[in-house]
Amino acid sequence: MKYSKEEVSQYVLEEDVKFIRLAFCDVFGKQKNISIMPDELPRAFSHGIAIDASAIRGFGDEARSDLFLHPAPETLTWLPWRPEHGKVVRMFCSITNPDGSPFVCDTRALLIKAVEDAKAAGYTFFFGGEQEFYLFELDENNEPTRKPYDHAGYMDIAPEDRGENIRREICLTLEQMGILPESSHHEEGPGQNEIAFRYTEALEAADNVMTFRTVVKTAARRNGLYADFSPKPLGDTPGNGFHINMSVKPDSGETLSHMTAGILDKIIPMTAFLNPVESSYRRLGKMKAPKYVSWSPENRSQLIRIPAAANEYKRIELRSADPSANPYIAFALLIRASLEGIKNKSPLEKPTDVNLYKADESALASLKKLPETLKTAKAAAISSEFIKANVPAPILESYCGE
Repeated sequence: MKYSKEEVSQYVLEEDVKFIRLAFCDVFGKQKNISIMPDELPRAFSHGIAIDASAIRGFGDEARSDLFLHPAPETLTWLPWRPEHGKVVRMFCSITNPDGSPFVCDTRALLIKAVEDAKAAGYTFFFGGEQEFYLFELDENNEPTRKPYDHAGYMDIAPEDRGENIRREICLTLEQMGILPESSHHEEGPGQNEIAFRYTEALEAADNVMTFRTVVKTAARRNGLYADFSPKPLGDTPGNGFHINMSVKPDSGETLSHMTAGILDKIIPMTAFLNPVESSYRRLGKMKAPKYVSWSPENRSQLIRIPAAANEYKRIELRSADPSANPYIAFALLIRASLEGIKNKSPLEKPTDVNLYKADESALASLKKLPETLKTAKAAAISSEFIKANVPAPILESYCGE
């Protein structure tokens, strides 16, 4: 259910809500929040709640430190793991400067603008996420170790798969919060898991990614474990991917092809935002993580695959991103690249119908490679007119500066 401001106020009163978390994230996608009491809700809606921006990565320094959070009532949800009496709820927020102007490093606003521009052009984009994570044991001081919770393999079942009940708890919690998981299973790595959730419009999908990470980490801790979303937690096992499923409406039959071509054309400069940390590049090109700029139907060795599906379920799957990406920036850039492809009627090159993990050098010679280091990814972003046109300078500096 999407609430109005009045309905939020009524909900807070009728459901014995005692704390309201106002959530946002820094430029790198790390979620933050401040809790307010119910009596402060009218002020939050009318004027915003002040925060110290100098303490948030990428938000500025002490010279201009005041920012204001403005809750989006339609994002209201309760936190099921908090007490039933004296409930805790959460809303995502937009961020403004003291004069009311939009804050340039509000990445959620960056996605909102991309969605608005897409709709003005006549298109709506839908996203669905598949995020992988490892479950590790804690030591005697409740600090994370690198000891996997189990040693099961791909889609194994209990008792080898010890994460089954934790995934169940995560899925039920998400359902209580209005997010609909589609599937969950054990992944290839020891202690590695994956949960996919249903596609929805871009902004809600990005909000769902943020919520998902919080729910997973909370459920893990409640079970005495640590959930690790980093791209390459263990050196000799598969990395964690953030597989992004994306579709567009209306689709004339060629629209999805033009969208795919647009993404392939801009994927190299986008990589610094889809894979923004050093360990991202220890994952790419290994154990089913892509290395080349290519596409193909169904083929999981490619950067983009088009899964077998019909009608409204037809989509592309981008396989390079990892969970260190800020989903608001990632989805905004994918929309912008798609719109360029659609506008220019960019032709989609022939598919690469080979297994790239087993292909010989002659089959790979004509393919462009994704950046192989964070340094080269940053250089590609800085030199890209597409990135400079669609990523505000302070955010670009945070990602690609020295």
